[in-house]
Amino acid sequence: MELHVLNHPLVEHKLTVLRDKNTPSSTFRELISELVMLEAYEATRNLDVVDKPIETPVAPMIGKHIAEPRPIIVPVLRAGLGMLDGMTKMIPSAEVGFLGMKRDEDNPTKQITYANRLPEDLTGRQCFLIDPMLATGGTLVAATHYLAERGAKDITAINIIAAPEGLKFVQEQIDPSIAFKVVVCAVDEKLNDKAYIVPGLGDAGDRLYGVID
Repeated sequence: MELHVLNHPLVEHKLTVLRDKNTPSSTFRELISELVMLEAYEATRNLDVVDKPIETPVAPMIGKHIAEPRPIIVPVLRAGLGMLDGMTKMIPSAEVGFLGMKRDEDNPTKQITYANRLPEDLTGRQCFLIDPMLATGGTLVAATHYLAERGAKDITAINIIAAPEGLKFVQEQIDPSIAFKVVVCAVDEKLNDKAYIVPGLGDAGDRLYGVID
């Protein structure tokens, strides 16, 4: 597993505002989108490209173009949807799939898949899994293996914040044969007894879209 933690004043500033419990949902959504756009630069560093001949107003040249098959962005529902707009702005030619997974409250390391809108065959595809929180790591491991079983070429997870316990679990559980990378804005202190990241930012889904009883 390759881990990249962004180290930039803009990221630190936006993340501080994001964490503040007094930040309204509208601002929270904007910041999530802005942060994922900053992360996308690192996450797409190894994006496959091909030569493309073009003509500028001055002269012909050989430029670069995103290769086929197109990359696929996979938000993990529901909180991952908050990152989708930022990612599609950065890679507008990418396809989008959806994966619904949630943590089993009786067993935080177990995941329940409740929705899937993905191609059956992902052979040769570069996939970007987006989810604001990497807490226990269970969802990320399950989602990564789910994509790899369908032939994904390599998989990059983009999370806003991560817990050390979750990163350790991912490192231990991800099949080493998978080309796998994690990009985060920050690694926080720990998980609490309810498996929430500390200091964290609370429940990202609730702060994005409101509390669902």
